[in-house]
Amino acid sequence: MFRFENPIFFYAFIALPVMLGIFIWYMYSIKRKIKKLGEYGLVKSLIPDTSRTKKITKFVLLCLAMCSLILAICNLQTGNKLQEVKREGADIIVCLDVSNSMLAQDLSPNRLERAKFALEKMIDKLQGDRLGIIVFAGEAYVQLPITTDYTAAKMFLESINTQMVPTQGTNIGAAIRKAMESFGKGEEKNKTIVIITDGENHEPEAIEAAGDAEKAGIMINCIGVGSESGVPIPALVNGVVSGYRKDKDGNTVVTKLNKTILQDIAGKTDGIYVQATNADIGLDAILDKLTQLDKKQIDSKQYTDYEDQFQWFLGLALFFFTLEFFISERVSNWLRKLNLFGHAKA
Repeated sequence: MFRFENPIFFYAFIALPVMLGIFIWYMYSIKRKIKKLGEYGLVKSLIPDTSRTKKITKFVLLCLAMCSLILAICNLQTGNKLQEVKREGADIIVCLDVSNSMLAQDLSPNRLERAKFALEKMIDKLQGDRLGIIVFAGEAYVQLPITTDYTAAKMFLESINTQMVPTQGTNIGAAIRKAMESFGKGEEKNKTIVIITDGENHEPEAIEAAGDAEKAGIMINCIGVGSESGVPIPALVNGVVSGYRKDKDGNTVVTKLNKTILQDIAGKTDGIYVQATNADIGLDAILDKLTQLDKKQIDSKQYTDYEDQFQWFLGLALFFFTLEFFISERVSNWLRKLNLFGHAKA
């Protein structure tokens, strides 16, 4: 088993294509300058000491050194001991609305990003609980199967956006049923669903699905995000607001929080409804509610005693940097003599 201690530094790999672009421009500019002096092949023969191959070799070594250095900073760790860990916790599945109405900016910077930020903070507070994430709009999909790997949960959470579900709408019923499937079979008393949405449900089965969850002993807690008075839905181009969405008649589409249906869903399963604000999205109240659940013992196996392996990549980086430093861009004497010998024989 392996992991990287500092995966955020993988973003440094973005520098490699930038370096490649600069190198290609550099090689092209040299060739262009030579052509200005006269016919390229003739001028090149007058400066036989320069080696294009060595320039490329040095650049490749520099890139390999950079890759090794980045991997060293990320610090690959290998687990060499597998232990069975026993913990007490609840099973929590978060159903996050990713319909276009979640782009409304009555919460800062918008409803969806505010919810994601709060969920990340909630994950930091979980201790032994298993977490799953479902995204929904007109349909519902499992984004993260239920797990205790909170690092993975944050990574999956970061990638969530409104383009993930092709069918628009707010099908809360589908989200509830998908969450119930994701729990699997077993005792239901320690299971809860947290729905984060603006409540603009366009399907009639939400209350029916909540009734099925209530029969199964699954608590549903709801967080309403948005304004009851309604706000327009931004139309984004490359992440920048270029206007507001309009219906087929040319009228600006307004999205309103429907807290009534969320209160009904939560009340049917003895859960709570919380309305989000910029100051508090309501997850702390949900966590307080979860303390009422009967926690069960969760057995899981995980690697412990991880060992750092960064030194191997650091050594590779030093090797490539040293090799690149000692390679000259000039043609070697022995290679020049070999070429002259070949010409003489010809």
